Formats: sequence, C-alpha cells, structure tokens
Amino acid sequence: MIDRVVLEQDREMLASIRERPLEIPDAYPVKLQVLDLARHVVVAPDGKRYVLATFDDRRLGRGFVTAVYPQQNGYLTLYRLVIYEHSSNTPQEAIECHKRLAKIIQQGQLLQFVKQAKAEAKTEAKAGQGSR
Repeated sequence: MIDRVVLEQDREMLASIRERPLEIPDAYPVKLQVLDLARHVVVAPDGKRYVLATFDDRRLGRGFVTAVYPQQNGYLTLYRLVIYEHSSNTPQEAIECHKRLAKIIQQGQLLQFVKQAKAEAKTEAKAGQGSR
C-alpha cells in the first residue's frame, strides 16, 4: 500500500516537472525524450556546445541521472562520450544539479569541475577500501 502511494506521488511530481519546462538563461531547450526531466544545449565561452540531459534512470537502479555530452556540428550529440554524470535520489535534486551544471558550462569551468569530481571520487574510493 505504501509503495503504491509513493509511486503515485512520484508520477504526479514527474508530470508536474514535465508540464513546466525548465528554462535556463542562454541555453537552448531541446525536445524532451520519454524519460527526460530536462534537456538543453549549453554553450561554453569557447564556443563548444554540450547537451545537458537529466532523466529518470531508476529502472536501471541509477536514480535520476544528469549527464553532459559533447555536441558536434551543431546537431550530432556524442552520447557514448559522456563527459560527466551524476545520480540524484529525487527529481528536485536532479533539476538543481542540471541548473548548476548549466552554469558551470556557461562559465567555462566544466573541465575543472570534472577533474575535481573525479579526484573526490578517487579519494572516497580509497577511503572506502581502507575501512575494510
């Protein structure tokens, strides 16, 4: 019974997010795909374009995923070349991550952010191994 209530609340929340598309200043909205919460093309100061996608990937056990992909020739999105990916537990957290990443890209700080995130993940992994 509780699971059914939670699922219904999730459906309502996701429907409300999809009804009101997320607007990001100076980013181009892209038509949402089936599981998307938000999708934009964001341009860095150097002119490089990135697709920023936030989608529901709970069926694969990854929660709500926000991912950054390079874009080439103004239309070709290189999905197999994920630059950065983050999993969130709730749609609200995922949307906040989407907004934060858009700002990071627009400020030209994506590569520094990714390096820092990888270093932090490595540190956490080492700490996890040491506690065994």
